[in-house]
Amino acid sequence: MSKHVLPPNVVKRIQYALKHRRAFSLVRIGDGENIVLAQQTVWPLKKVLKLPWAVRSNKGHKGIALPNLRIRNQIVTSIRKATIVGILPYDDQMIQAPPYLKRRLTDQVFRYYKLRPRLTCHACVNRIMVRKLSFFSILEGERILIINRHPLRIKSILERLPYNLNITATIAFSNYKQIKRTLRKVVAIQDTFDIALISCGVSAVILAPKIAQSTGKVAIDFGKAPNFIKKGH
Repeated sequence: MSKHVLPPNVVKRIQYALKHRRAFSLVRIGDGENIVLAQQTVWPLKKVLKLPWAVRSNKGHKGIALPNLRIRNQIVTSIRKATIVGILPYDDQMIQAPPYLKRRLTDQVFRYYKLRPRLTCHACVNRIMVRKLSFFSILEGERILIINRHPLRIKSILERLPYNLNITATIAFSNYKQIKRTLRKVVAIQDTFDIALISCGVSAVILAPKIAQSTGKVAIDFGKAPNFIKKGH
């Protein structure tokens, strides 16, 4: 049976991992991850490929193209390895997607793969955390790696007031085909950062546990949180 962790306690667990230099990874399962996981498991490929999300992904808007059973299997492995897995509540209003692509589908794919994360939290914990400066206070003095399509934009925001964070490394990432190359880079620069904030769609779910495992650092699937940083402060 999973233990559900509330956002303030997720922050405390991140803080503990940073303080004690423990490997830690947070991944989040939203509609995109559900769709990737549903490929040839709970849904036939034909159904998956007709979904608007899949159509957009195949036009280059999601950083992956479908069908892709390899990335599906990698996400399953990541869920098993992650410290905390974010899932949507049944009454979610934060993600703009039809209900059948949200928690109901998560339950179906988790049942199919017999996934039972030890710790779960709200899948939008990234958006919730960044609305409070208390989250950024635990990052003070830590060395931060940003992985994103446009990492320098996020770096420029987080280095300014009210955050004043120490962004010591950035890696540009735009497509799942860059996963191996990105991991090689991360391992090569592991002595330059303490926590990785990863905003690169579905690929972040794969990267976070691999980074935590290979470097012993904290790796957070940060999702669209940078958008809320800009709007929120």
